[in-house]
Amino acid sequence: MNYGRIYYCDIANGIGCRTALFVSGCTHHCKGCFNEETWDFSYGEPFTEDQENEIIESLKPEYIDGLTVLGGEPMEVSNQKALRPFLEKIKAECPDKTIWIYSGYTWDELNDPDNRRCHSDDTSVILGLTDILVDGRFVEELKDITLNFRGSSNQRIIDVKASLESGALVLSKYM
Repeated sequence: MNYGRIYYCDIANGIGCRTALFVSGCTHHCKGCFNEETWDFSYGEPFTEDQENEIIESLKPEYIDGLTVLGGEPMEVSNQKALRPFLEKIKAECPDKTIWIYSGYTWDELNDPDNRRCHSDDTSVILGLTDILVDGRFVEELKDITLNFRGSSNQRIIDVKASLESGALVLSKYM
């Protein structure tokens, strides 16, 4: 997996002060995407153990709330292969930090085992490690700059833990 950039002390992509990892590769190609360069899976630099360790170190201060993974598309199957062990490592080393993932895939698509476009052996594990999922493609005609933590009104902010516990989709209080 490649990544386009890493922001430390990011306050735009989730609650509190966070580290944001922008992965490369996206097959959605949403019209009006703010990050088109990350559509290319080879954009940026290889995501190595050095970057993993730097991100984990960045999460350790008390004032950092967690990690946000966006892109590109973190939930492309090829990106999931690299993200799963990394997110497992984060939860092991920084268990009190939250994980937010932004995905153009919807909750239903990600939880459909027959949807080979975005569902793999890693998907359920990744969702189990995730606190908040912002789902749905960016739709330029629904763009609304007044929305918190999302770009268009079709996107949802999902409380993943509550959704998995209840067996039904639960929107986050941040919605």
